[in-house]
Amino acid sequence: MQERIEYWLVVGVARTLGRLPRSLARLVVRALTFALYLLLGRLRRVGERNLSLALPEIPKPERTRILRHVFRNLGWQLVEFCRMPRYNAQNTQGWIRTEGLEHYLAAQARGKGVLVLTGHLGAWELSSFYHSLMGHPMGMVIRRLDNRFLDEYVNGIRCLHGNRVLHKDDFARGLLTAMRAGQTVGILMDTNMTPPQGVFVRFFGIEACTASGLARVALKTGAAVLPGFVLWEAKERQYVLHFGPELDFARTGDNEADILAATQQCNDVLEVWIRRYPDQWLWIHRRWKTRPVGEPGLY
Repeated sequence: MQERIEYWLVVGVARTLGRLPRSLARLVVRALTFALYLLLGRLRRVGERNLSLALPEIPKPERTRILRHVFRNLGWQLVEFCRMPRYNAQNTQGWIRTEGLEHYLAAQARGKGVLVLTGHLGAWELSSFYHSLMGHPMGMVIRRLDNRFLDEYVNGIRCLHGNRVLHKDDFARGLLTAMRAGQTVGILMDTNMTPPQGVFVRFFGIEACTASGLARVALKTGAAVLPGFVLWEAKERQYVLHFGPELDFARTGDNEADILAATQQCNDVLEVWIRRYPDQWLWIHRRWKTRPVGEPGLY
C-alpha cells in the first residue's frame, strides 16, 4: 500500500510539473531545491568536502556558488524528466542540439558496438532520451528503484522511443550481448564502487574506486568508447548533447594492466568534462568513500 501511495504522489507531481511551461516549472523547483540546499545539511557537507578535495584552488565563495547550482540543476533535470513524455524530434528543435555527432556516427559504423562514457553531469536523463529521439536508441545501465511501481514508471518514460534498460545485477552479460549485436549502451561511470567490481585509479588526483566493467568489455569486444553528455550552455540558453572523440585503449598483452590503464583513461576524460562544467556535476555523491586498505576515510 505504501508503495502505491508513493507512486501516485510522485506521478501526480510529475504530471503537474510536466504540464507547466518550462520557465514556470523551473521557478517552482528552484524554490524547492533552494530549501533542500538549506535543509539537507549532510548532502551539503558532502558537496563541500568533495569540492575542497577536488578543486582546492577555487576560492570558497566560488565553491559555494557551484554547490548551489548543483541543487538548481537537479531541479532543472526534474523538470525535463517530467516533460519528457511530451517531447518528440520536432518540438525539441530550438532548445537542444548536438555537437560532435560525427564521432558517434563513425564509432557506430564500425559495427562492433558503442559504449558511451558518461556520468552524473548535466542532464543525464535527457541525454539518453534525446539520443533515442534522434533515431539512435540505446541501452542504459541502471540500478532498480526500491519502489517497483516507480521503477516501472521511470523506465517506461526512459524507453518511450526505443531505449532499453540493463540492470546492474546482470549488466556484464547484457553489455557483451549488446556489443556483439553492434548496439549502443551508455554507462554512468562516476560513482563510488567497491572491489572487486571497482579498481583504484586516480580521479582529481585522489585514488577512487572506479567501475572497470566498461574497460573490460571494450577490450574484450573491440567496442568503441566515446564520451557523451547533455550540458546546459548558459550563453546559448539551451542544452547541447556533446560527443567527444573516440578513446584509444592500449593493448599490451597484460590484460589486467590494460584494464587499469583504460579505466584511468576514462576517469581522466570525465575529469576534463567536469572541470569544464563544474557546477553541473553531482558533487553531493560520496565519490571517494571507498578507500585503499589502510587509508582513513575522507568523509
